[in-house]
Amino acid sequence: MANSPTGDSVTDRLVRVLETFTPSRTVQTAAEIGRRSGLPRSSAHRIVGELVDAGLLERDDDRRIRIGMRLWELATRSSQALRLRQAAMPAMERVQARIREHTQLAVLEQDEALFLERLSGPTSGSNVTRIAGRLPLHASSSGLVLLAYGTRDLQERMLAGRLARLTPETIADPAALRRKLAEVRTLGHAVARGSIELVSTGVAVPVRDETGTVVAALSVVLPRDAPTSAALDELHRGRREIERALGVRS
Repeated sequence: MANSPTGDSVTDRLVRVLETFTPSRTVQTAAEIGRRSGLPRSSAHRIVGELVDAGLLERDDDRRIRIGMRLWELATRSSQALRLRQAAMPAMERVQARIREHTQLAVLEQDEALFLERLSGPTSGSNVTRIAGRLPLHASSSGLVLLAYGTRDLQERMLAGRLARLTPETIADPAALRRKLAEVRTLGHAVARGSIELVSTGVAVPVRDETGTVVAALSVVLPRDAPTSAALDELHRGRREIERALGVRS
């Protein structure tokens, strides 16, 4: 129920405050939160104060605000994402140790690829992905896998929308994207060369749960012209390890 002059609910306003935090913006002033949330200054300051009192936000010695440990605690209780990450970590560590490039785990969240984990080494190449960061489904190898194995409604919604071109090689044409998704389903993996960054190639495979539903994408980010066959072998080996940990019978 709406209970503010602007017509938004208490929950809407809480979410708007929390969404001002991003992987690259982890500390803000209360005034910055108010401006970025679009809320009236008095409302933003009141909500921030209440969230600090509840431990969901924290205020440092300079009175700047950050996400509180209690919010992390609540978010990880009985979390499906935490279960998936725990099941995937041993396999991801082995893939990263063998390929020596960024190794990532992503899930579908609100029509984007949300990255639950990323493992990197000192010699790993360029990569824009961050833990808890997001990438477009049509542009990233992980996103292409999640989209290819997603629902028909999701696919048609994405194909009907604007496909942002992040580089000259990002698939931004709906017909080309439809062909790419069919290719991913046929091959059982996605290769996205230069789609997010021109210097990199993303390679991803689907991870299924015990029902056969694709619940995640396991990927690596390689230098642009690196061969993909060894990475795909390791990714499929890692995928099988994760699926066994999730209770999938071979």
